[in-house]
Amino acid sequence: MGPSQWRQVLLTCAIQDGSAHGRVSESLLRRFGRGIAGCPPERRGAARMLRASLREISAALREGQLSPTELCQSCLSFIKATKFLNAYITIAEDTALKQAEESEERYRRGQILGDLDGIPVAVKDNFSTAGIETTCASNMLKGYIPPYNATVVQKLLDQGAVLLGKTNLDEFAMGSGSTDGIFGPVRNPWSYSRQYREKCAQKAQTENEDSNWLITGGSSGGSAAAVSSFTCFAALGSDTGGSTRNPAAHCGVVGLKPTYGLISRHGLIPLVNSMDVPGILTRCVDDAAIILGVLAGHDPKDSTTVQDPFKPFELPSCMDASSLCVGVPKEYHAPGLSSETLALWSKAADLFENAGAKVIEVSLLHTQYSIICYHVLCTAEVASNMARFDGLEYGHRASGGESTEAMYAATRREGFNDVVRGRILAGNYFLLKQNYEKYFIKAQKVRRLIANDFVNVFSGGVDVLLTPTTLSDTIQYVEFIKEDNRTRSAQDDIFTQAANMAGLPAVSVPTALSEKGLPIGLQFIGRAFQEQQLLTVAKWFEKQVKFPVIELQGMMNHGHTGCHHQKSAFFS
Repeated sequence: MGPSQWRQVLLTCAIQDGSAHGRVSESLLRRFGRGIAGCPPERRGAARMLRASLREISAALREGQLSPTELCQSCLSFIKATKFLNAYITIAEDTALKQAEESEERYRRGQILGDLDGIPVAVKDNFSTAGIETTCASNMLKGYIPPYNATVVQKLLDQGAVLLGKTNLDEFAMGSGSTDGIFGPVRNPWSYSRQYREKCAQKAQTENEDSNWLITGGSSGGSAAAVSSFTCFAALGSDTGGSTRNPAAHCGVVGLKPTYGLISRHGLIPLVNSMDVPGILTRCVDDAAIILGVLAGHDPKDSTTVQDPFKPFELPSCMDASSLCVGVPKEYHAPGLSSETLALWSKAADLFENAGAKVIEVSLLHTQYSIICYHVLCTAEVASNMARFDGLEYGHRASGGESTEAMYAATRREGFNDVVRGRILAGNYFLLKQNYEKYFIKAQKVRRLIANDFVNVFSGGVDVLLTPTTLSDTIQYVEFIKEDNRTRSAQDDIFTQAANMAGLPAVSVPTALSEKGLPIGLQFIGRAFQEQQLLTVAKWFEKQVKFPVIELQGMMNHGHTGCHHQKSAFFS
């Protein structure tokens, strides 16, 4: 879809009247600004309200400035208008509208369930959702409808959140581009932004309009695109080696990977049990903290969750940077790091130092081995986890076959793509009796050394680590597919997977636009279970850099930016 069609669908979404998705109260219009210039006042603002933060939209619902049903219908309209992004696999329209109506009734009675009551959210399609198809973007699970909700999904619903649908991903979350699922690749909303189009206007004129779109990163690219394009207010991803933070950086949103064990994995279809963590994608750090407060805590259905109670917190509006020690790991100056990302990383360190923080260079000695170690452990656990998909109990089953073994082989050949089969083969090789000590056990020992590197740095007085999230800004799909999945994953996970192996919390914060007008994010890594400190620092940084809101072909007024701000001159 070209820019003219993009403008038309947004215009249609923003100005329709005579239906619930077009009606927005005058008070809400005053609060969030007018919509598209030239539209009659009574028709403006449906697209604008979707840019609010969770606190803002929750307050609007409480004050009766709009209803949960109106909000839900506006989001559903935007999902349909941006369908070409391929962010969603399943749109649960009937379920969402029913949940919105129930929320509306609770508001009328004054019995709301919490800050998320009536707020539209999306969930990556590797979380189980009762009555809603859960595919992992694979033929193996196409048509599978779970009988239960993942714990994190149930917690959102218990707070009154409205589930809009399931988002796209790489098959079984194995990838870093959200390009390898059976439902096709996800397109980055920034492909259609004014910022990118103006920078690349001359080049775009000589290229095929439909071929120069950008990838979202992965594997939670659908969730990142859904949040970035204003179709929902928050989304769940999963993070095994950076699958939440990577697309967050490429799509200009906040991506939080909590400490391992803080949030339940029950109902998250496993990739690597010892590293998988439900991730949170939002448009600002405050929103991520709100979602974390809902999801965190012990779950008797997941023995890896911590027993200690979790107390939700509200982030302070300001921070005394003089009491902060920021570590900059020298090993993260990796080959392939773009000059723009390196410059922003350096400027960010200067920003903290100028604010009074102590900024020191630190060493994580075993970083050079981390991506290799991660690959061995990841594929080994993948091989174990994928063994359950044999065609007997659920999922795809191949027809025919002369024996049970032949049926197994045919089922897995038909159900898995080349990427998944390749990781299964690699993992089984590492787990062979003659290779177990040489590869798997050795990788576990190296993992311990990597985790100890972080322990040593934090015990030395460092509060947070500041690193890049990705090597550079995102790239065009046609360029991305020139490399195989394993090569791309090794490149794209270089800065993120170590936090998973150490079980530490990490957050990617959108920082600035590149020369091409595309987002670049930086990552903060914190101490285990110190999410409050980590997000306090991230919020302060977010406030300083004032990352610009995406401008979707000029169809959205830029007066109110919700969580985002006008571009900081410091990072221009």
